[in-house]
Amino acid sequence: MTDLIIRNATVVTCDPAGTVIPDGGVAVANGRITHVASSADLAPLAASARQVIDGSGHILMPGIVNTHCHAADSLFRGLVENLPLEPWLQTVWKAEGAILNPDTSRLGSVLGFAELLLSGVTTVMDMFWYPFETVKAARSVGIRVSTGGIFFDPAGVTALAVDKRVAEAERFCETFKDADDVLPAVLPHGAYTVGPENLKKAKAVAERHGALFCTHAAETRAEQADVTGRYGRTIIRHLDHYRLLDQRTVLAHCVHLDDEELDILARTGASVAHNPMSNMKLASGFARIPEMLDRGITVTLGTDGAISGNDLDMWMGLRLAATLHKGFTGRADVISTRQALDMLTLNGARALAASDRIGSLEVGKFADMVMVDVKRPHAVPLFDPMTHLVYSTAKSDVRQVFLGGEQVVTDGELTRLAIADTIAEVEQLTPRIKASIA
Repeated sequence: MTDLIIRNATVVTCDPAGTVIPDGGVAVANGRITHVASSADLAPLAASARQVIDGSGHILMPGIVNTHCHAADSLFRGLVENLPLEPWLQTVWKAEGAILNPDTSRLGSVLGFAELLLSGVTTVMDMFWYPFETVKAARSVGIRVSTGGIFFDPAGVTALAVDKRVAEAERFCETFKDADDVLPAVLPHGAYTVGPENLKKAKAVAERHGALFCTHAAETRAEQADVTGRYGRTIIRHLDHYRLLDQRTVLAHCVHLDDEELDILARTGASVAHNPMSNMKLASGFARIPEMLDRGITVTLGTDGAISGNDLDMWMGLRLAATLHKGFTGRADVISTRQALDMLTLNGARALAASDRIGSLEVGKFADMVMVDVKRPHAVPLFDPMTHLVYSTAKSDVRQVFLGGEQVVTDGELTRLAIADTIAEVEQLTPRIKASIA
């Protein structure tokens, strides 16, 4: 029995061939896509489907994959401004230390995940202090999440000794090893906050469980200088020296890399989470994305936290990724429309070792889908739907979102929870948050 059919839409599959179906749709059964076809070919199935949705006036595309986020930091949106990363972080950590506990972390994560889901993000890699609370938040909203044990040598919010961090990471991986909506990961903060021995311990947990490994890398020149001064190697060389880079490694930022470091990423298969909004707002610089793409490095997109970029807008990140490198290099052809759209979808799935399940509309994959309204003034005339998605679409154009065939956003509203309650809780907490850095 077919559970859902969406038809009469412009289908942008984001599959490896770049297939676009001008008048088409999908059929879904048991949470997975069974057909991607023209509306005419779907017509016989529609007669017996449990639900049929008319996609007229919409682009149907796969759910967006955000490969770097700190969703719970949405609690601190706009709190710390006009500082470069290093002094900015000191203030951020002060606020986190004063406010965060399991309950407030879950609250902030719900707020962040709601923002992401309403804009069409169906999978997010999230690094934060209480990963079990992160999963609870993700499930309450209706979003897939890659997260897990955090490694951080200073006390941090949770103030755990490294053996406790290892145990928590192990427990997380074991708990969610069979979950469709959780992609277990081990996430040491960075080479400047986690020493070599603890980085190796984190990677060992990931390898034992087949989990992902994610860390911040080379976000600023100061970070590069710090790691080089301590260990005699730049960050990518340092990570490679300890054999921490492979196809299950996701590196956030990678702004300041030399040619040899780019070659190391290409050789090891590590993926890069490009965060253009955060990098510009914190004056961190411009990652060498064109050179990465030329070397075949998997480049994905992230928002970072709302505390650095002020929102979690992947559409803004997409447009920046597609345009700022043109301006920086003086080459209008430096990043193609297709390359940018891949960063938003299929490349993110590849980085999370999940391209067999998410990242494109293909038969057998999870029915994680987004319907984008294209009957608005900024959407007509529509000559090329992929170009429209990259350069014209706004997060407010997302109207319907599906996770495994379940409609988790209907007409721009969440279906699993009343977000007004979350907003009210955050507003009650706001005076305490403001006072935390006074």
